[in-house]
Amino acid sequence: MQLRAGFPDRAWGSARVGDAVPPVAADFLRGRQLVVIGAATPDGAVWASPLTGPPGFVTAVDERTVAARRAPLPGDPLADVFADEHDIGMLAIEPATRRRMRVNGRGRQVDDLLVVHTEQVYANCPKYIQARAAEGRGGAAPGAVVESGGLAPEQQAWIAAADTFFVATHAPGLGADASHRGGAPGFVAVAGERHLSWPDYTGNSMYMTLGNLELDPRAGLLFLDWERGRSLQLSGRASVDWDPARAARVPGAERIVDFAVERVVQIDGAVPIRWSAPEYSKFNPPFDPPTGAPAPAAAPRTPAAGARSRSGTTTS
Repeated sequence: MQLRAGFPDRAWGSARVGDAVPPVAADFLRGRQLVVIGAATPDGAVWASPLTGPPGFVTAVDERTVAARRAPLPGDPLADVFADEHDIGMLAIEPATRRRMRVNGRGRQVDDLLVVHTEQVYANCPKYIQARAAEGRGGAAPGAVVESGGLAPEQQAWIAAADTFFVATHAPGLGADASHRGGAPGFVAVAGERHLSWPDYTGNSMYMTLGNLELDPRAGLLFLDWERGRSLQLSGRASVDWDPARAARVPGAERIVDFAVERVVQIDGAVPIRWSAPEYSKFNPPFDPPTGAPAPAAAPRTPAAGARSRSGTTTS
């Protein structure tokens, strides 16, 4: 992947990532209130899920073990995956300071703890992270879990207005990864209920996400409603379009990633933290949505046609 992107043949990416949690990383983890995990379910689908809690809910037990106090959220596709040891990608992020780090390895649920034996631990640059401050916990009661095979119009508008999402990937036999994607509102293009695309901007040139997709196209996306605490999880298949002519039509894009939606899960009240309005990253390329694109809108209140809804509960 790096060679195709024009980088010389040298030991980048996974080859340079260590497996230990250094003290500075342990300190960072202790202060987090939000992490995103990514994993594959037994049917091979890949999902990204949020985990939240007060500072200290994620800790480095030792230099090769990270534990998150976690009660699986009913309705979350990854709720029961870690009953046995399983590949996991974890992204710890602090939007207010635009800091993030990734912890990949093998995870297992032990009582109320998700315990991760680390295989890759590394930090990322602050590019494309919108600064948001945690402003306390919301008082809304847990809402419904809504499942469908495609995006309702309201969900399409939610995504079309997003400035941030998270993506999970998995390469069988090699591990899972969870990563961040950000840009100006509208940087994710929505084409109906089952197709999305987004620009791949200049990053840290590790290509962990794109490398995994080269081996297995299945991926999971997570969109958060930062104001109301809803989560929107998508599972499907992603492909990278290397056509330079197509990328040239999107400011800042080096290539375009297409995503075919297969399953959708919306959980109201999934994230109890409420966040401030964003301060957009200075690295975001300018973006002008094409004529006729959906206007920014609030997160959806109504389920997709034909969707299944059931009551859900929220835990931090």
